This record gives sequence, C-alpha cells and structure tokens, in this order.
Amino acid sequence: MEWFVSLGPISQALLAGLFTWGVTAVGAGMVFFFKEINRLVLNGMLGFAAGVMIAASFWSLLSPAIEMAEGGPVPVWVPPAVGFMMGAILLYVMDKVIPHLHLGFPVSESEGPKTSWHRSILLVSAITLHNIPEGLAVGVAFGAAYAGLESASLASAIALAVGIGIQNFPEGAAVSVPLRREGMSRTKSFWYGQLSGAVEPFAAVLGAAVVLVAAPILPYALSFAAGAMMFVVVEELIPEAQRGGMTDFATLGALAGFTVMMVLDVGLG
Repeated sequence: MEWFVSLGPISQALLAGLFTWGVTAVGAGMVFFFKEINRLVLNGMLGFAAGVMIAASFWSLLSPAIEMAEGGPVPVWVPPAVGFMMGAILLYVMDKVIPHLHLGFPVSESEGPKTSWHRSILLVSAITLHNIPEGLAVGVAFGAAYAGLESASLASAIALAVGIGIQNFPEGAAVSVPLRREGMSRTKSFWYGQLSGAVEPFAAVLGAAVVLVAAPILPYALSFAAGAMMFVVVEELIPEAQRGGMTDFATLGALAGFTVMMVLDVGLG
C-alpha cells in the first residue's frame, strides 16, 4: 500500500481507472459461464449500480465540495450547485448527440441521432457514456486528495474507486451476456462487454490533471462529477432497473448499493 501512497495523483488515478476497467472485464467474463441473465437479477444489478452512484455522488463528491467551498469568495452553495448542474448538462448534451441504446430496450428505442450502428455498438456506447463520469469522479477524487484538504482524503478516493469497481462488475455482465444470448460468440461478447469500461482510465487521468492544473476549481470539479453521475442514474439506470416489472428487487438492489458505498466511504474515508 505504501508504494501506492508514494505515487503522484495522476499515476494513482490511472491505476484506479485501470482497476475499475479490470472489474468491468471480470464482469464481462461471466459470458463464458452463462448465456443469459434473469430479468429479475438484471434489475437488481442495475439497481445496485444506481445505489452505489447515488451514495458516491454525495459522500465522496458533494459533501467534500461543500466543505471546500466554506469561507470562499462566493456563498457556500454556489460552487456545488453550479458544478452539479454543469455536470448534468454536459451529460444531457452527450446523451443527445451520441447514438446509444439502453440495456433491455429494443433497437427501435435507441437514443441520439439516427444511425446504422449495430445493436452491440449502441449498447457499448450507452455504458461508455455513463462510465465517463465514473472515471472523472475517481480522477477528481485523487486530485483533491493530493491537494491536502481535510475533507478529501486518499482513503476516501480509494473507497470511491472500490465502490465504482464493485458496481462495474454487474455492468460488464449486463452488456456481454445479452449479446451472447443474441447469438454473438462468447469471445466477441466479452470484448464488447469489457470495452464499455475502457474509457475510465482516460477519464480518471483527465479528472486528476484538471484538478492539479486548477486547484481552486476543486469544489466545482467534485460537484461536476456528481452531477454527471446523477444524470446517468436518473436518465438510465433507474428506468432500466424498473423495466419489465419486478421493481421491488431493483429497489432492494439500489438500497444495498447505497449502503455498500456509504460504508466504504465512511469506514475507509
């Protein structure tokens, strides 16, 4: 662990991003053992991912941002409010300009500009979209920890990376296994499943680099990542988890995910 602590924030963010990508790949590897996912189980996994992201948005991002904004030149609520809305608006714009398809939806309900992309590409595009804010959140957290602020510790950043990694496992499986069920080979299904998490190391490095270059924007950056993640939760994960009935299991999954992330952040951070 000491070797990790001795690294710079860019290297720490990169390794954390590689970890979250790796867990996505492990989840995608479930395609070598299963050909389909029960809809009830899928709803629970998506709900779990939503719960983790909601908890991470507050405990790991918004709460430190609010503490950092205290005593600043503007009212304490301005940085978290502005950053949060900017993150959500960016994801809204990306949602409109990038073709993608949510899990469990028919191709006819794909979103964004009309395209001839295959269903598999549209699915990967959707997961990649919401992995971008996850990677940014991890990178910003490590950048904030490096700044030496009491409200943003290295342990908290590690807890965030672990939490994001945990919820990436079912996401990888949720992409690869349905593709296998549709007739794609196991190897190709695995490739597309892990590919959805490949953006996270790049986003993590970007998040850490931005914070290091402009440390005064830390409250805005943390809130920005929180807003982007919350957009994904409300726009994608919750509707997908509630699709097809059997919503109770999705709700329990969300509660479990929130609890796990809260315990990680409070216990480790």
